[in-house]
Amino acid sequence: MTKPLVVTSAPFVFCCWLIFPLASVLAQTNEPKEASLLQVGFAQVDITPVRPTPMAGYYGKRLSTETHDPLWAKATVMDDGKNSIALISIDLIATTHWLTDETRRIIKSQSGLDPEQILITATHSHTGPVLFDPNSSRYNRFGNDADETKQYMLELPSKIAESVAKALADKKPVAVRHAIGQETQLAFNRRFFMTDGTVGWNPGKLNPRIVREAGPTDDRLPMVGFYNQQRELTGLLSNFSIHLDTVGGTQWSADMPFALEHALGRVFGPKCHLQYSTGCCGDVNHIDVRNGFDQKGHAEAARIGTRLAGAVLRSLNSLEPTTGNRLHATKQMVKLPLANYSSDRLKAANQERIEWAKSISERANSDKPAPFMEMVEAFRILDVDARNGEPIEAEVQVISLGKDIAWVSLPGEIFVQLGLAIKDGSPFVTTTISELANGSVGYVPTRQAYAQGNYEVVSARCAEGSGEMLVDSALQQLRKHYEIQSAK
Repeated sequence: MTKPLVVTSAPFVFCCWLIFPLASVLAQTNEPKEASLLQVGFAQVDITPVRPTPMAGYYGKRLSTETHDPLWAKATVMDDGKNSIALISIDLIATTHWLTDETRRIIKSQSGLDPEQILITATHSHTGPVLFDPNSSRYNRFGNDADETKQYMLELPSKIAESVAKALADKKPVAVRHAIGQETQLAFNRRFFMTDGTVGWNPGKLNPRIVREAGPTDDRLPMVGFYNQQRELTGLLSNFSIHLDTVGGTQWSADMPFALEHALGRVFGPKCHLQYSTGCCGDVNHIDVRNGFDQKGHAEAARIGTRLAGAVLRSLNSLEPTTGNRLHATKQMVKLPLANYSSDRLKAANQERIEWAKSISERANSDKPAPFMEMVEAFRILDVDARNGEPIEAEVQVISLGKDIAWVSLPGEIFVQLGLAIKDGSPFVTTTISELANGSVGYVPTRQAYAQGNYEVVSARCAEGSGEMLVDSALQQLRKHYEIQSAK
C-alpha cells in the first residue's frame, strides 16, 4: 500500500432523486467503472463503561448511575485500491494524545494503516467518562474511583481499534455523494457584548444587559452518503457545529447525536450506518437567550436531534456524485505557544500563582469548591506550568476524497470563526471540520477574543494567535491536496 504524503512540522417521502441509476453516477467520472467505486466498510463498538465511573465535562466530581443510551465508537473505512482511510467518531468528551497514539498503534499493527490515515474525533458528550493519561498522577483526584477510571482508559484503545477491524471486514463497493445542508435555528453563539462594555459568557436567558452576539455561528451541515449497487444508502456521515452539553445528569448518554441517529434510523433502517462528528463550536451552544424556555435534558436533546435530522432529510435531493474517488491523507504538527500563567486579576509571582492554583484544585471535589472561574484559571495554570515552557504540539490532519470532499481534524474546542475561515478558504466543495480530534489542546479562541476575556480565554492553554496557526496549516494542506487530486 502506497503511503500518502505526510507533512511534518509543526413515512418520509424523500427518495425521488434515487431514480437516477448508479450507472449515471459512474458515468460522471472519467475512470473505468470498476475503479470508480470505493470499497467502504462500517462498524460500531459499544464503549459504555460497565461500572460506576467519574463523568466528564465539569470541574466537580460526578459518578455515573445508569445508562440512558450507549456510547459508541463508530468507524468508516474507505479503500480506493491504493490507500485506506479510517474515520472514527467516539461519543466522549474529547480525545487525548495518549488515547490517539495508543489506538493508532493498535490499528497499525492490525491493518497497516499509518497515523495520518486514521482520524479519531470526539463528539464532546458531557455525559461520558473522564479521560486522562493512565500514567498521569492526576488520577489521584478521583480517590477511590481512580482505579475504575484507569481501567476504562486502558481498555478503550482496543475497543476503538475493534471498530476499525470490523469496518475493514465489512468493506463493499459503494458510490459516494456529498452535499451541504443548512440549519439556522439550533446553534447560538454563547459570547455576548454587554451594556457595560464587557463580553459575557452564557449570560442567562432574557438578560436585559445583552447587546448582541460577540461572534457568528456556522449553519452549514456537511454530509457524505455512501450507496450500494442496489442504490440503497448504506452509510451517512454528518457534521454540525453545536456544543454537546444538553442532557446533563448522571446517566451515560451520547446526548444529541443519539436523537439525531435515532430519527434518521427510523427512515433509513437499521442497516444504514449513521456517524456524526462535531464541528468547530468552542463558542457556540444550543441556548437561545432570547426566550425563557428551559433547554436542558433528554427532551431538549431529542428536539435538537430530530430537527437536525430534518435538515439532513431536506438536503438529500442536493447530494451530488464525487469527482474522482482517490484518497489522500496528510498531517502536520503545529507548535502552539503557551498562554500566560495569570489573568489580569492575579499578578503575584509565578510560584505564588502556582501555589494558589494548587490550593484551588484541591478543593474541586470538596463540599466547598472554589468559585467556578477560579477553578478554570487554576487548572490552566497547573497545566501550563507542567509543560516547563515547552510549546503545545497540535496535530492538524487533512483527508481528501477526489476533488470534492475533504475532512479536516483540529485538536481542541475551536472557536467557530476559525472553522468558517477554513471552510471559506477550502478549494473542496464539501469540507467537514471535526474538532477535538487526535488529541485536545483545550479551548482555542480567535485572536480578537483574547482581549475580550471570559471563560474560554481564561481556560485556554495556548496563547493568542494559536487558532490562526491551525487555520494556516489546514488551508496549506487543503490546497496541496487539491493540486494532487486535480492531477490524478
